[in-house]
Amino acid sequence: MSEENATTGAVPAGKQGLPGWARKVIAGLVLAVVLVVTYFILAAFLPRWWAQQAGALSSGSFTRGIAWGLMYGVLCTVVPLLLFFLAWRVRGRKHSRVVQVVAVTLGIVAALPNLLTLTVVFGGNTAAHAGERILDVDAPGFRGASLVGAIIGVLAFAVFVARSVSYRRRGAELARMREEERVRREAVAADAEAVPGPDEQG
Repeated sequence: MSEENATTGAVPAGKQGLPGWARKVIAGLVLAVVLVVTYFILAAFLPRWWAQQAGALSSGSFTRGIAWGLMYGVLCTVVPLLLFFLAWRVRGRKHSRVVQVVAVTLGIVAALPNLLTLTVVFGGNTAAHAGERILDVDAPGFRGASLVGAIIGVLAFAVFVARSVSYRRRGAELARMREEERVRREAVAADAEAVPGPDEQG
């Protein structure tokens, strides 16, 4: 029997590996467990840590809290949206996959400060409540200013997209008009060449 297996190259049934779908299911379950564990670890640490960073920047000053909140709110909304917009615009082009992955990754990283603020505001665990107390004392006005800054960032991005689309449409319209003018001139020139001159008529 062993000589037959060696000759034919067949693998004994007992030594066959798992089918492909089973390996994918196991890998997916392992990844899901890792993500869940990572989430709970980060959820117990990041809200308090981010509130401490915002408090260190604001130093208990209402003015600084508002200023830093506005800055983070605007920049960490506009920059990610622009990067996501870039990833959408380059679709279908050469090497677009690499550009899209890089743009989306950078966009997520740039949005992290706002996402961390959201975990403090809407989180229901102990770390989120501790982060809220830290922000109330050390960074007053930071949360509200972050919200206002995020709204400003969304509006600024909307204006940018509207102007970009309008500019592209205007450029396409001008290109179409130039093409029509070129075709018209070529037609006029062709008609002029087709009309015989006085010498030819004589």
